[in-house]
Amino acid sequence: MHATVEGETGGAESASVGARPAGGPTIDSMSFSDRLVLWLHIGFAIFTIGPVALAISSTPRYIRQRDVAVVRYLSRITVIFTAASLLVLVFGIVLGELKHDFARPWLTVSMTLFVVAIVLLVLVIRDQRRAIRALAPAGPPLQAAVPDEADARGDADATGPAGPEPPGTGQPGTGQPGPAQLGPGQPGGNTAVAAHVASVERGRIAAMGGVVNLIWLVILVLMVWQP
Repeated sequence: MHATVEGETGGAESASVGARPAGGPTIDSMSFSDRLVLWLHIGFAIFTIGPVALAISSTPRYIRQRDVAVVRYLSRITVIFTAASLLVLVFGIVLGELKHDFARPWLTVSMTLFVVAIVLLVLVIRDQRRAIRALAPAGPPLQAAVPDEADARGDADATGPAGPEPPGTGQPGTGQPGPAQLGPGQPGGNTAVAAHVASVERGRIAAMGGVVNLIWLVILVLMVWQP
């Protein structure tokens, strides 16, 4: 009788040791299709989110340098890889369905943060295009439009001594308006307005880009930790 009780107890203990914890399947128990979806999910996360993070982090620098060609290239990269990063979300949803993990809160939080990041990236793309439009008509630097000193002296000799300038002019002897008199409809005024718009967009892109990169890090922590 005593041996029978011990045998039953030992069998119960061995059954409890061999039992798997409740939850989704582990890596060892995943089928080939599950592994393929997981591979695609991780692969798209690496090769799409990385270029997007680099592009939006580099954009403010080249806006400050007024390099329109590079800003336009970075905007194109942001658009392409933001669209491609949607596949990360798609394969993540498919993987969650296969593993029956949608009831877990960390997965819901991760998907919500991913959608927020996509919305912010759309706003970043809009601001990149605004900065491109602001920088594109700016043209060459202002010193290229200032006449050479010898040319100015020759023009003064040809036309004779200049008379008194009317009040309100900012550059005596040239008849050209000064910076204070430049309005938005004049070339110098347009350049000033464009520079201001580009500066504002640069700050917005830097702020939203920092938030997006922080969201990527939070999602990565949730994917690894799975609280």
